[in-house]
Amino acid sequence: MKLSLRARLVSLYLGLLFLSILVLSGYSYLDVRRLLIYNTAIRLRAQAKPVIEQWLFPGKSGASHTRAAAHVPRRIPKLASIARPLACDLTSRDTAALILDRNGKKLANGKRLPEEPSPPLPDPAYYRKALAGKNEVDYIMKENEKLLLVLLIPLRAGAGKKEIMGVAQISTSLVPVHRIMVRHGIVLVLIAVITLLAGGITAFLLISTALNGLRQMAHTCRMISEGDLSQRVNLPHHRDEIGSLADAFDHTVERIEATFESQRRFVANAAHELRTPLTALRGSMEVLLRGAQDDPAAVTRLTQGMYREVLRLSRLCEQLLDLTRLDVSSNINKQEVNLDEFFEGFLQQATILGRDHRVTLEKGPFVLVSADRDMLEQVMFNLLHNAVRHSRSGETITLGWRLVPNHVKIWVEDHGEGIPPRDLPHIFEPFYRGVSRVYGNERGTGLGLTLAKAVVEAHGGRITVESRPGKGTIVAFLLPLN
Repeated sequence: MKLSLRARLVSLYLGLLFLSILVLSGYSYLDVRRLLIYNTAIRLRAQAKPVIEQWLFPGKSGASHTRAAAHVPRRIPKLASIARPLACDLTSRDTAALILDRNGKKLANGKRLPEEPSPPLPDPAYYRKALAGKNEVDYIMKENEKLLLVLLIPLRAGAGKKEIMGVAQISTSLVPVHRIMVRHGIVLVLIAVITLLAGGITAFLLISTALNGLRQMAHTCRMISEGDLSQRVNLPHHRDEIGSLADAFDHTVERIEATFESQRRFVANAAHELRTPLTALRGSMEVLLRGAQDDPAAVTRLTQGMYREVLRLSRLCEQLLDLTRLDVSSNINKQEVNLDEFFEGFLQQATILGRDHRVTLEKGPFVLVSADRDMLEQVMFNLLHNAVRHSRSGETITLGWRLVPNHVKIWVEDHGEGIPPRDLPHIFEPFYRGVSRVYGNERGTGLGLTLAKAVVEAHGGRITVESRPGKGTIVAFLLPLN
């Protein structure tokens, strides 16, 4: 069974938390145990040291120990003679003592009372270390299901001397340490359980809160997949990664919705533009079929009208194909274009297209621009064509170029009626014509500026329009320099 993302994240968090607690608790448990055993060993050695010194070196203790002063001469006694009383003095209710000679033979056992513990058998391996002169030899052994701490203390012939007469073995039960460690372990387990519970609840709440945004995004995606492009995530007060993802998602959906709406309008407008000439053609053909072919004047009039509509349909289809080709950047054939030579050739054609308008050129400096020459010429023809259609006969239309930072600016300026402010934001939309007056009988398709904008942006540039009603219009575009 596949777990949800929240369950997996909570499980991962709890797993890591449990592992961390296990490591820390284990280290704490072992460290405390080691400390308790170490302190127990230090305590036993501290208790044994004065007792051993009193029996091995009676002269150092003065007359304070009456039994030593009465029975032991002021010289190093033989170990066998003091083994029994030394073992007895080292033995207590929780400590057992055993005195061994150099050969490992037991010289004395300090147990006198039944409640006193019995010493364990000596371990030869550790015994040899003590005889070799190692002062701190201790180990843990198990006897009768109980753990014992065993210390081996070398018994030297004199202070600072290397000669060792034997070994004093002192052992004590680790049951008190075990009891303390059991209580410590219980506390660690309780702390671990409380921490895991608190951590699990906290992780569940935090992860649930963090994943609410993703769940909301999933719900929004389902709504969008069903066709409702108006849906947005709109996460409030989220500035983390999920909030950034939601913002990017909303922005993407907005772009997609705008693209779909633009395509819908484009298709609707294209269908409308195609329907008008097709309707005219259909009407003319119906008239011809009803017998108008017997009237030569009517046939000529209808045929000319049909020819105009076919030309319009052909021009409209070509412009639509041009817009489609611009969607693929590989269709742009860039090359070095000398603007001086380009405008010198274009001006001759512009004079013919301008008919009874005066077309002038404001030359700029010498400049080479990387562009598709045919597309650049098409843009200029579209802009010039619009200028001619929206200005009176005899008015001047100016073409020119000049350098601006990192770009070259090319413009077409007329002194016609201008564009109303309400139409300016929409003039680059496909098939948009506005309410401007058109001088002449030619009707445009509403794709000229759309095509010009697409060509300029395909070259990495941008196009702008400045217009004042009754004063004229300047359409300019910037192309990046090499």
